[in-house]
Amino acid sequence: MRHLTCSIGFAIAAVASLPALAAGARYKGEELATTARVTLTQARTIALKARPGRITDQELERESGGSGLRFSFDITHNHKPFEVGVDARTGAVLENTKEGPNAD
Repeated sequence: MRHLTCSIGFAIAAVASLPALAAGARYKGEELATTARVTLTQARTIALKARPGRITDQELERESGGSGLRFSFDITHNHKPFEVGVDARTGAVLENTKEGPNAD
């Protein structure tokens, strides 16, 4: 019984420590989503295809380039930070660059 209790406790701790960046999680700029043609889930898939890794931050923002509305993802790959921008209306990858020392 003691082993089962430890296993359950470990499982609960592991789930609780997962980042709140699941596809349905809230994100900065969510109020702009009604003007996007690409969903957050679709944009995440596109971004991770362009730069495999772990998404550490996500937002929807108005920014020049493409349609002017983009999903921006911070992705960690091999312990290095990258920014991937996905056009929120077309799904095109607009940016896929290594983050500098002064990341947004």
